[in-house]
Amino acid sequence: MDSLDVKINDLRIKIFHFNFIQVNTYILYDEKKEAIIIDPGNYNALENCTLHDFIDNNGLMVKFAINTHPHIDHIFGNNFCQQTLRMPVLMHEAGTEIYGQADEYCATMPFQRPPFPAPDRLVKEGEVLTFGHQALRVIYTPGHCDGSICLYDEKNKLVFTGDLLFEESIGRTDLPSGSYEMILKSIHDKIMTLPDAVIVYSGHGDATTIGHERKHNPYL
Repeated sequence: MDSLDVKINDLRIKIFHFNFIQVNTYILYDEKKEAIIIDPGNYNALENCTLHDFIDNNGLMVKFAINTHPHIDHIFGNNFCQQTLRMPVLMHEAGTEIYGQADEYCATMPFQRPPFPAPDRLVKEGEVLTFGHQALRVIYTPGHCDGSICLYDEKNKLVFTGDLLFEESIGRTDLPSGSYEMILKSIHDKIMTLPDAVIVYSGHGDATTIGHERKHNPYL
């Protein structure tokens, strides 16, 4: 398990690579010590402890965890966030059907499945989520699956895209509710309209920028 620390203006970002699919789990916070978790992918006891220790050691008060979409690698830690860390879990309203099938999906896989509790709150397009001195705007971007969202930080010029957009690639569209046409429409209409300098933090892999993807992403 490895991690990365990033500082952009007054925002700090801790990136953990969790579970066997190596999802990027993000903890965002600033000097106010209010924090959020994006895509809690922590799966086993070691990863749970790593997440818990980082929060404790930095004196953070986590306001909520949010899922960029309801695929299992991005939601493994929902129960731990709710029950152990005592924080609400948020997701987009369109993702509840797929989320409700997570337990059945895991039952077909050769690994132990955690509980998948009901989300505490459903977010909508255009909603602004705040913590500390920070704000993220919810952008609904279907195509990878129903309920897929991006989270845009206009002040710090960054966007969290889940599995919509990657460095020189895009998310897969062969799973239920995925659509190649729809994912390209979401990227073109909602994400590529952002300034070139905006940093893209994806659900897997390395960071990139809107400008780089505009020039070098073969799918665009």
